[in-house]
Amino acid sequence: MTQLQFTLDMEVLKDSLLNSNMDSVYKSALVLILNEFMEKERDDYLQAYPYERTDDRRDYRNGYYERELTLKVGKIKLKVPRTRNGEFSTSVFEKYSRCEQALVLSMLEMVINGVSTRKVTHIVEQLCGEAVSKSFVSSLTQKLDPIVNDWSKRPLNTVYYPFIFVDAMYIKVREHNRVVSKAVYIAKALTEKNKREIIGLSVDHNESFESWSQFFKQLKSRGLQSPKLVISDAHLGLQKSIQQEFIGTSWQRCNVHFKRNIIEKLPKKDSTEIRLMIKRVFEAVTIEDIRTFKEELMTKFSDNPKYAKALEILDEGFEDTIQYMNHPESIRPHIRSTNSLERLNQEVRRRERVIRIFPNTQSAFRLIGATLMHYQETTYDKKKSLTK
Repeated sequence: MTQLQFTLDMEVLKDSLLNSNMDSVYKSALVLILNEFMEKERDDYLQAYPYERTDDRRDYRNGYYERELTLKVGKIKLKVPRTRNGEFSTSVFEKYSRCEQALVLSMLEMVINGVSTRKVTHIVEQLCGEAVSKSFVSSLTQKLDPIVNDWSKRPLNTVYYPFIFVDAMYIKVREHNRVVSKAVYIAKALTEKNKREIIGLSVDHNESFESWSQFFKQLKSRGLQSPKLVISDAHLGLQKSIQQEFIGTSWQRCNVHFKRNIIEKLPKKDSTEIRLMIKRVFEAVTIEDIRTFKEELMTKFSDNPKYAKALEILDEGFEDTIQYMNHPESIRPHIRSTNSLERLNQEVRRRERVIRIFPNTQSAFRLIGATLMHYQETTYDKKKSLTK
């Protein structure tokens, strides 16, 4: 076997040490080691030492070519051995390509976790000693496109989702040299085994009946069956699209938003009693009790004009807000509001604030999709079912 031999230029290394330029020392040592390692690989491939005559020889040496390699200490230049038939290939670059892939994945991870492009370029420069442009980081994120697209189009017909939560949030996007507002539609669901799953994402111009209907059609085209309950806020276009697209499905108005709408219409003073009775209504354990407590409240305060607007809201939206009472008590805390979806939206918003304005709609879909995938994997997939 070929022995590794190093011919060190002691004057260069001594000068580097005396001047405390340790990076130069590391680079010099790496160049010597890697060049010698590649030389050994060529000897093993040829099955012959330099100038050796043997019948086992597979090919002949054919000089070297230079190639750069970027490592943690910076960029180094290596002499890569060649053979005449060109079939020899060193493993050095293949091995270090894994490091480069790990670096690329780390950069993507930083972007998904809300690190700005400028900070990513600075971190990479500190790690590798080489600067990368912001455009390079941006182009790198485009590698997420096929992954996010496959995730967003995956089939939904293998699992039944009895409960679906939907909501929209707004972001800023550049479009034809203008900054416009766009709606991001997100759908989250609970399986029959009470496991959380993010099932839908779309970016559209605004929140409307047509946009919501199109969003639901996309989910159904992927195999989504009509759920038992859809939980959302009280957007009129959303309500209408649920009725049209999911025949036989009940709509659950977000309990938290509904109570907030009622409380906002109450006077700040002299309303302690009615506030306590409203709390009593929504803490009822049975559907009979919740209706009874509501009627008692309406009867007691119906003649007081100070509470007229609040009571009107309560009466009008009451039935849509207690649909969760038709389901087992153990699951009710998880389906009576969109709080869990709003927490997910906050996670998306945390990353979106770093960017502030997306360069285009596709970049928004890409980053938000990658964020949702990451959240699903790190949060929902690692949690146990909500109920046993």
